[in-house]
Amino acid sequence: MNVLYTVEGKIGIATLNRPEKLNALDTKTREELREIVERAEREVRVLIITGSGKAFAAGADVNELIQRDPIKAIEATKLGSELFSRIEEMEIPTIAAINGFALGGGLELAMACDIRIASDKAKFGQPEINLGIIPGAGGTQRLPRIVGIGMAKKLVLTGEIIDAREALRIGLVEEVVEHEKLMERAKEIAGKIAEKSWIAVKLAKKALNASLSTPLREGLRLESGLFSILFASEEAKRLMKEFLEKKR
Repeated sequence: MNVLYTVEGKIGIATLNRPEKLNALDTKTREELREIVERAEREVRVLIITGSGKAFAAGADVNELIQRDPIKAIEATKLGSELFSRIEEMEIPTIAAINGFALGGGLELAMACDIRIASDKAKFGQPEINLGIIPGAGGTQRLPRIVGIGMAKKLVLTGEIIDAREALRIGLVEEVVEHEKLMERAKEIAGKIAEKSWIAVKLAKKALNASLSTPLREGLRLESGLFSILFASEEAKRLMKEFLEKKR
């Protein structure tokens, strides 16, 4: 298996498992990850995606890239782009636990996740320009939304590789932790989310995702509608009662 999948309570863990290839995202790996995404959305409250060995995912498999013509390239990028969009749009939150190299398609995968936690040994970049190509699965679109257009242009046009501290400084990741504590911290965050109201988490993610592509007034209307829906939730009423009882 190129991707391993385990479940710990309400948390699913998908581990890219091609350490000898630095977890390069070949076609088989992407297909297996897609199957796990579909399964996780049915089974768990939060999905953690990480890698085995020294890499989170070191991009596409260059052995595959060199054999592509424009038609094959369109087909391949469609598969990758659709997979990452599927991850981004999942009802359950996703956490990228970035244990090592997150380059090219690996960084595109991490950016499709909701929260990014990095090991202090992690490295990041969109180095496709060094191969005479450009990012093809969201790198030119998600990166500017996360770090700003100027920094995104710098990273994409130079192919520069940055370390975890710089990734934190520019907002590419939310936290940097000691390498040995990476999965512990990812599970801690996942556990906090998993214990919250499922319907509230689901609608909060929906509203937050919409903010990236929706005009403010339209976004505010969506938020208001989702906020109002939650007052039909028995869980919301229970949590409010518990809050008032604790306050007393």
